[in-house]
Formats: sequence, C-alpha cells, structure tokens
Amino acid sequence: MIRSANSAVLLALLLLGWSNLPRAENADRDKPLHMEADSVVIDDQKQTSVFEGKVELTQGTLHIQAEKIVVTQDARGYKHCTATGTPAHFRQKHEGSDQIMEGYGERIEYDTLAETVDFFGQARVKRDQDDLKGDHIAYSTRTEVFQVSGDPANADGPNKGRVTAVIQPKSAAPAAAATAKDAPLTIQSSPTLSKPKSKP
Repeated sequence: MIRSANSAVLLALLLLGWSNLPRAENADRDKPLHMEADSVVIDDQKQTSVFEGKVELTQGTLHIQAEKIVVTQDARGYKHCTATGTPAHFRQKHEGSDQIMEGYGERIEYDTLAETVDFFGQARVKRDQDDLKGDHIAYSTRTEVFQVSGDPANADGPNKGRVTAVIQPKSAAPAAAATAKDAPLTIQSSPTLSKPKSKP
C-alpha cells in the first residue's frame, strides 16, 4: 500500500505494483548496529553519539552513508539515527531476493524501534528502474508502506513541490516461461537413434 499527497500518483502506484514490493530483510532487525566515521563524540549521560566524516552505518543488509550521523539510545536500547549529507544515502536488500531499495535525502531518520526510515529534502527512493521523488518520503522497513508527500511551499525546488513517479512496465518473460513449462510434452522422431536390429 502506498499513500501520496497526489491522488493521481497514488492511483498509478497502486495499479502498477509498488504496493507489491518484496519485504525488507527481516533478519536485519536482529543484527548489531555497526558504525564507522572519521571522528565520534560519545555522551554517556545523554545517551547520544555524534559520528562525523564519511560516516557508514550498517545493520545486516541495511546501509546508510552520510557526512554526519547522530545516534540517540533510549532506556531499552533502541536507537534513533539522524543522518545528514548532500545527500545522505540509504540502501537495503529485500527478503528472499537480490532486489535493493535505495533512498536519498538531505536528512534521513532511522528508528530501530518503529522500524521506519524518513527521507527529507529532495527525497528519492528507487527500486530497479522505478523511481519516486518528493519533499518527504516515509518508509516502513517492517510493513513496506510508503507515504510520499510534496510541499507546495517549495514550488521553486527541484520537484516543484510535487510528488513525481516513474514506473517501468513489468516484463512478461516470467509468465511466458511458466506457460512453456506447463505445455504438454510431444513425441518426435530422432534421426540420431539407430533402428533396432532384426532377429536372425
């Protein structure tokens, strides 16, 4: 299911299959969070860590690259990560396939408790050749629900304050292959087989 501020885009996305995205890698939520950066400042009292300089966050197949990531941890150990860059970059593999979902934004917020990723400022999400753009894209890694919205006040921005989508037609090759596989077998003569010898 996809919700959008533009009803025409909503209808197009529902009809063309963005609602049938493969599920995000379920095992990612149980993996440890790994961070790399040029520098880090850790405040144990506030339970915050500020990573700066070519920052990389990895959790299973989930990967975020940014210029700066601020990580806040709650009492139960769940983390909220705010990544900023020009742009910051997110990618994650989908469950049971090699498909990768990629997202971009001037700011990306990742919440390990809610299992959500929000893209702000020139937000963009890509899957194969499909492409969504808006001022804000909210994405649930658990339910695969997207909410894309434009900002009419940002009419001078690259997206002109609107939501845009490019949806490529899906190949009919898998259906054709399935049809061929289910076709009845036929028996044909072969010129390479020798005739049986007659008895003397």
